[in-house]
Amino acid sequence: APDQPPAPSAIASQSGGCGVAGGRMTDTRRRVKVYTLNEDRQWDDRGTGHVSSCYVERLKGMSLLVRAESDGSLLLESKINPNTAYQKQQDTLIVWSEAENYDLALSFQEKAGCDEIWEKICQVQGKDPSVDITQDLVDESEEERFDDMSSPGLELPSCELSRLEEIAELVASSLPSPLRREKLALALENEGYIKKLLEIFHVCEDLENIEGLHHLYEIIKGIFLLNRTALFEVMFSEECIMDVIGCLEYDPSLSQSRKHREFLTKTAKFKEVIPISDPELKQKIHQTYRVQYIQDMVLPTPSVFEENMLSTLHSFIFFNKVEIVGMLQEDEKFLTDLFAQLTDEATDEEKRQELVNFLKEFCAFSQTLQPQNRDAFFKTLSNMGILPALEVILGMDDAQVRSAATDIFSYLVEYNPSMVREFVMQEAQQNDDDILLINLIIEHMICDTDPELGGAVLLMGLLRTLVDPENMLATANKTEKTEFLGFFYKHCMHVLTAPLLANTTEDKPSKDDFQTAQLLALILELLTFCVEHHTYHIKNYIINKDILRRVLVLMASKHAFLALCALRFKRKIIGLKDEFYNRYIMKSFLFEPVVKAFLNNGSRYNLMNSAIIEMFEFIRVEDIKSLTAHVIENYWKALEDVDYVQTFKGLKLRFEQQRERQDNPKLDSMRSILRNHRYRRDARTLEDEEEMWFNTDEDDMEDGEAVVPPSDKTKNDEDIMDPISKFMERKKLKESEEKEVLLKTNLSGRQSPSFKLSFSSGTKSNLTSQSSASNLPGSPGSPGSPGSPGSPGSVSKSTSQMAAITTKGGLVGLVDYPDDDEEDDEDEDKEETLPLSKKAKLESS
Repeated sequence: APDQPPAPSAIASQSGGCGVAGGRMTDTRRRVKVYTLNEDRQWDDRGTGHVSSCYVERLKGMSLLVRAESDGSLLLESKINPNTAYQKQQDTLIVWSEAENYDLALSFQEKAGCDEIWEKICQVQGKDPSVDITQDLVDESEEERFDDMSSPGLELPSCELSRLEEIAELVASSLPSPLRREKLALALENEGYIKKLLEIFHVCEDLENIEGLHHLYEIIKGIFLLNRTALFEVMFSEECIMDVIGCLEYDPSLSQSRKHREFLTKTAKFKEVIPISDPELKQKIHQTYRVQYIQDMVLPTPSVFEENMLSTLHSFIFFNKVEIVGMLQEDEKFLTDLFAQLTDEATDEEKRQELVNFLKEFCAFSQTLQPQNRDAFFKTLSNMGILPALEVILGMDDAQVRSAATDIFSYLVEYNPSMVREFVMQEAQQNDDDILLINLIIEHMICDTDPELGGAVLLMGLLRTLVDPENMLATANKTEKTEFLGFFYKHCMHVLTAPLLANTTEDKPSKDDFQTAQLLALILELLTFCVEHHTYHIKNYIINKDILRRVLVLMASKHAFLALCALRFKRKIIGLKDEFYNRYIMKSFLFEPVVKAFLNNGSRYNLMNSAIIEMFEFIRVEDIKSLTAHVIENYWKALEDVDYVQTFKGLKLRFEQQRERQDNPKLDSMRSILRNHRYRRDARTLEDEEEMWFNTDEDDMEDGEAVVPPSDKTKNDEDIMDPISKFMERKKLKESEEKEVLLKTNLSGRQSPSFKLSFSSGTKSNLTSQSSASNLPGSPGSPGSPGSPGSPGSVSKSTSQMAAITTKGGLVGLVDYPDDDEEDDEDEDKEETLPLSKKAKLESS
């Protein structure tokens, strides 16, 4: 039999059709809940309704029908099959298997309704309603069946110490046969046999009769496997449960008995954080704890064949928890006192810890409730002020208290993220950013002391749920996405990115230990999620705060997983094919760290190699023209010898085709019309604020305004360039031993390429710095695209001339980006100029 479910309904049948007991649909005898068993052996609530039985023409037989009490829809229509094994449990449950892996249960509100339906099922199957199971669960041989039918009942040996071995053998031999199990269970119920066995247990312990105690272990374990609620009610009663646990201490397979009773009576203490006045509730809590302990600690792990034979034990615990939560929830004084003491500053730390642990366990128990009952449960907690209470608790120094509060917060977020979002937005109007609940959560995530960051992973998952637009509500007058994301980026995002920004001020991560790398990887994972789902909010943040450049510093980490996280973040941005992002990437030369990482990786065929190639392949396949031109103009020389994939040669081909189209504008105009039509965003999908932001930002970008805040320092990247210089030396020495490779570092506040290589055929060329008096570097047709990492000695075909050193503001070597009005002048000179490499050859000749 499967695990069981909770209790409501009943059924009635009348001749001539589906029965309506007394003619009233509100008859509580007929009120039931319908449950199905899921793959995790847990019961899923399918709804509450009223049950009836009638002949269904379509199914050609008497059937059980359940109609929902909310709208009258059909929750269940099940033919009473003559060969199906129906089982009655706990006086209010009927359980059966509809198919091999499809178990159903009806949970009745009243016993009378259950009995009524049970009689109907037994009538159809020709069974006596006094039985609790209508069919054998497995087929038996004809000989066994004949033997069982010929014996009216099972006769138990007299309960004596000398006959314990015989009793143990009888129990063991009965377990394989469902009918014999049924007869054994009935015999044990009717004769009060269990209490007699427990009396013998005391005698055996007094006499230290180990053999007898071993037999009692086998007998009691066998009784558990009978899977019978009536027997459990006897075994788990206040007077018997400790003796049952005592019997299970003497496992014959162990050399020494366990001390379970000693643990339960001396070590495990029942803490009543708020006095419980109801004795029935108190007894139910004790019983549930002990039965859970038996299931988890005392009984041996069931074999594959025994697992389903303990389903009633799971159900017993399940329903006890449902009852406990319901009884506590109805006690308003109890909950009021609980929250008053939680938030009272006078409450001492030890007491507060006990209160928080109780609340955590209370929330854990609530997971057994049906959806509508869970709604009421969390609504009650919300009205009691659970979120302000959590805010107080999370601000405390006690790590254990904070950990328990985090678990409670996770229950609330998983249940109703909108409730949490509404609270944090309201509190932002009264409180500083530092003490906002969501910022406290981020802070605990960042400060997790666990080397494996277990707590931080949990909290990051909760944050992801909170910022996920998929579970945000939208109405005609109010959009939760707009309001909450506006709040989050204004008040919380700077707290989340603080560790990332603090660790990326230089060319390499300031701290690169494993724990820091793990934390930064978690933060990057969330930022990548934001790029995918938050559109203009995250775009504004990344571009204004220069986040991508800082993230790519992590490509230099010694931890491959962190470097890959940084690469994945950039790949997600490129995947959007958004020209605002593309311009930002090109202005700041943000392919440079990727190319360096690719060259540093050398010939190793690993995940880093594959991920970088895939990113460039995406640019090629999707024909992202601006990035294609930027990559070829600035990085071709470093990548041209990579021939084990065709990606880079394909990119070069794209670039050359692009140039040809520029020479033939008529052909290109038609293609651009088609392209724009294909990739144009649907305006209906854009929010009003996003549309306005795009328009404004477009103007700003075209005016040549710097996207990245100018840096006041330059850096020397010769050490980073070492693998590239070696790479180029090997290539050029093959052609001519006279050629030399010269490195030139030239960084500006606008992040021009950090190095440039130029070749001369006889003498060392002068070290130069290149002024980009042109349109955006790397954009199609830009005359002055400078050399860059990975493009040693390369100047694109459109390069105008050898640039002079620019002097601005007293600093030498800064690259200036003039306004667009200077581009026209530069374009006029484009045809007249010669590429740098050609000039060098002419001069040397």
